[in-house]
Amino acid sequence: MLDLLFETSWEVCNKVGGIYAVLSTKAKTLQKRYKDNLIFIGPDLWTDDNPSPTFVESKTALDAWQRQANLSKDIQVRVGHWNVPGKPLALLVKFDALYDDKDALYTDMWKRYRVDSLHAYGDYDEACMFAYAAALVIESIVKWKNDHKLRIVAHFDEWTTGMGLLYLKAHLPQVATVFTTHATSIGRSICGNGKPLYDYMPGYFGDQMAGELNMQSKHSLEKAAAHAADAFTTVSNVTARECAQLLERSPLVTPNAFEHHFVPKGSRLTAARGAARERMSRVVEALTGVTMDENTMLVATSGRLEVRNKGIDVYLDALSALRDALRRAPSRTRKVIALVLVPAWMKSPRADLAQALLTGKPHRQFDPVITHVLNNPDSDPVYRRINDLGFHNQPQDLVSVIDVPCYLNGDDGIFNMTYYDLLPALDAAVFPSYYEPWGYTPLESAAFGVPTITTDLAGFGQWVLDHYGDNPSKCGVKVIHRTDSNYGDTVHGVVNSLLSLYLMNAKERSRAGKAAQETSKVASWDNFIKYYDEAYDQALSLAASRR
Repeated sequence: MLDLLFETSWEVCNKVGGIYAVLSTKAKTLQKRYKDNLIFIGPDLWTDDNPSPTFVESKTALDAWQRQANLSKDIQVRVGHWNVPGKPLALLVKFDALYDDKDALYTDMWKRYRVDSLHAYGDYDEACMFAYAAALVIESIVKWKNDHKLRIVAHFDEWTTGMGLLYLKAHLPQVATVFTTHATSIGRSICGNGKPLYDYMPGYFGDQMAGELNMQSKHSLEKAAAHAADAFTTVSNVTARECAQLLERSPLVTPNAFEHHFVPKGSRLTAARGAARERMSRVVEALTGVTMDENTMLVATSGRLEVRNKGIDVYLDALSALRDALRRAPSRTRKVIALVLVPAWMKSPRADLAQALLTGKPHRQFDPVITHVLNNPDSDPVYRRINDLGFHNQPQDLVSVIDVPCYLNGDDGIFNMTYYDLLPALDAAVFPSYYEPWGYTPLESAAFGVPTITTDLAGFGQWVLDHYGDNPSKCGVKVIHRTDSNYGDTVHGVVNSLLSLYLMNAKERSRAGKAAQETSKVASWDNFIKYYDEAYDQALSLAASRR
């Protein structure tokens, strides 16, 4: 059992991507166990005009430390709680003052760990200064505690915090360190550049690929942190193979899980589904003139705007093929409304659509395939692909596709409901990922009772296969085999899976949804936190040997 646990991430109180979901849902389980001995540390990126929506500054058990904290270079720290289930202690760190020390820090990291910061660009400096500041805060709190018998773990997430781990390893060796890569920087870059990752995995050398793809700085930092950490972890067996090959250290697997506090139960879930479908119906009719009835099949995908990695290309091509299949079966009259819930470079909600929602009168004059105004409609890959595939969303169409290029945070100006509020409306969720270290979106969908389609290149999909086999009737999740070279087969698999769900009656759909929920309950933090216990024990054992 440990006495003090720090967890540092760029996404503490700062919702950017999947890591926020990992930490914010894990927090309740950890806080229940460690109380105020659990401390999350994130970047203070907020202002009075733009405050954090989830950080609450308040009195805490760290007030005494804060009054006497002797932090170098005027590092500013705000102390409070993260307003997520469990409400754990959170520190937000302002790190701007450390930029003056950048060159000296990078020189030190090169001498100690061969971290190559010479080729840095983009968000590298910002991430490293935050990580360094977080490490200085941890060092200050540990020295304030002044108890060498304390069993302390400092957990750092992703390459963005690697420099903090390396600093602590050099200057505070009594603290046990854990490093988690949620996706290797070089693996993501290989995929993002259209190169085949999986068929050629044994032939890839991480350092060589970093030079080829101009990723030397991030990769060398991530690799150094992975090797220096007392415990190195990743989120799935899929990514563990990637880490072993590209970072040259085999990690412990600490799979992601979900906190079911977010999911309404029983009649509340039924009511949530009704409210969500009512809102969806209003938007669909105002945008397209298509009238949704109880039998309309609602389908969606979501995630980051990574068309290949997230399988958005497969999803749209599968919808086109589904449209063709239904056209060839004139007895099929059930309509399909398919949504792309993927934030893009969005300017504003569409004023004409908002007006149509207000008046209840749809206007066919405006574009019926998108809900918000894009800054770059000519180059947005989702919007262009929808139009290239000829989706016009006419009232007579059996398959309509709607692009929703905004964050569904409850005030988007069109739906004005959160993603979790809208999720229960769906009859199917599709995530045919190519590069997906874990896959929170399919796990979330399953938790809300939505039959879900994913692939075995997603960590969650592989976990489902390992535990349930290819048995969607038992688990509510269909896992499609995907490789570097079977794009067409993947599209075909998604089409067949959607047709299977399309032909289900209400009772069958309900059974599939309940099976999905049961699967998600197995993948809960109550069950998965044991994997972190293993990592913490390993790290503490090594730290004790140094002490």
